[in-house]
Amino acid sequence: MQPASERLTRLLALLAAEPEDGFVLYGLAQECQKLGRFDDAVGYYDRAIAADPKQCYAFFHKAKTLEAAGRRADAAATLSAGMARARAVGDHKAANEIEAYLDELG
Repeated sequence: MQPASERLTRLLALLAAEPEDGFVLYGLAQECQKLGRFDDAVGYYDRAIAADPKQCYAFFHKAKTLEAAGRRADAAATLSAGMARARAVGDHKAANEIEAYLDELG
């Protein structure tokens, strides 16, 4: 059984009430990442990205999760997609941070 937390339990309850809440989905992804539940985290990041097109930092943290799971190529692809999304929605700060991470990932 994978580790859980009180925060994860609360976030899942919030998600049950609002299944397409991008902020809750992002929070769930962050908590799963912290707990080492990388597959769950990636799934929640994907749902957060779908629910909120302006959720550019979900790409950044999804890439961190993928890198931690040893999936560098997937992390790089996620960063490229995130950079494109950030530019499309005009989030220059996120685009710059994502680009810097992509350069670092090399």
